[in-house]
Amino acid sequence: MTASLDLTFTLNGDAKTARVAPNTLLIDFLREACQLRGTKRSCDMQICGACTVLVDDRPVSSCTTLAADIDGAVVTTIEGLGGPDGLDPVQQAFLDHNALQCGFCTPGFILSVKALLHANPAPSHEEIVEHLNGNLCRCTGYHKIIDAVESLVRP
Repeated sequence: MTASLDLTFTLNGDAKTARVAPNTLLIDFLREACQLRGTKRSCDMQICGACTVLVDDRPVSSCTTLAADIDGAVVTTIEGLGGPDGLDPVQQAFLDHNALQCGFCTPGFILSVKALLHANPAPSHEEIVEHLNGNLCRCTGYHKIIDAVESLVRP
């Protein structure tokens, strides 16, 4: 019999507690227990970036991270951005620059960009490209995504 773990964390600005099995992946916890479906499952190997969430403002692949690792942390999913007053600036830039098509990879890209701009508010073109290297998109060809990010740092 596997013992459960008690977690205390902040999720999208709200204090939370939860009980999880020690082997529960963060993506499963977010999608199933928290009913936050914006985090996408794709490769299950930390390659594509579709499952990216922020843990303490750093991008994390939720498909290879245990839910137990968020104990005491601040977690942000795509549902935690924007609000009743409008979209987050990164979301708006993606919309303004048509930097999405099917939308499957978009949450991971947006959260990766949030982490980049938190760590470096004025990244160079090369830094943007390098930072987004871990996010894959089969639809856009990346140019519009990079244009969206650059519009935030070089208006």
